[in-house]
Amino acid sequence: MRARKKPARDDGATPLATGSNAPSSSGWRTVEEAVGARMRALRKRLDMTVAELARQAGLSVGMLSKIENGATSPSLATLQALADACNVPISSLFAELEEARDCSYVPRGHGVTIDRRGTKAGHQYELLGHSLRGEVVVEPYLITLSKEAQPYANFRHAGVEFIHMLSGGIAYRHADKIYDLAPGDSLFFDAGAPHGPATLTKLPSRFLSIIIYPRDA
Repeated sequence: MRARKKPARDDGATPLATGSNAPSSSGWRTVEEAVGARMRALRKRLDMTVAELARQAGLSVGMLSKIENGATSPSLATLQALADACNVPISSLFAELEEARDCSYVPRGHGVTIDRRGTKAGHQYELLGHSLRGEVVVEPYLITLSKEAQPYANFRHAGVEFIHMLSGGIAYRHADKIYDLAPGDSLFFDAGAPHGPATLTKLPSRFLSIIIYPRDA
């Protein structure tokens, strides 16, 4: 009887793909790759060859080449020897790992309430996160339309917008079309055209609104 092949274990070493078509991030490095890049930069700054640095650190040329290429995980003793040979603290070898990656966490009920010029009475905007840097600004809002809300379908701004209906019901206008939105429905559109809730069919209503636009817009 042929043995059944066991499924491969996910040990975290192989990155998994999502359903998105976004290209993989070239800026994200493993610890080994970041240390190797830093080591190579330090060596070149000191105008040393691989052989010269390997000799001063008591390593083989092959081992140093593997370290610089991120192909091996060096021990702390090896890293200390390299740091001593370059006359730098060992912590400087991890400088490439200090690149900031934005992450915004907002607990339930702790979003920032935004009073925006042009919003109508009964339209509450709760900002759920923010991007600190980069060429694109992403603003995720939880919008609540209370029973006192009035329809307003003439919002216009740069970028694109995605809305996802959570509760209640609205007839949402975009340009010259009207879309009846119920819980679970979504709409993605060019935000440069007039848009907004034209008819409030069931109040109160709540929906997510994610606005994306260039930072210099």
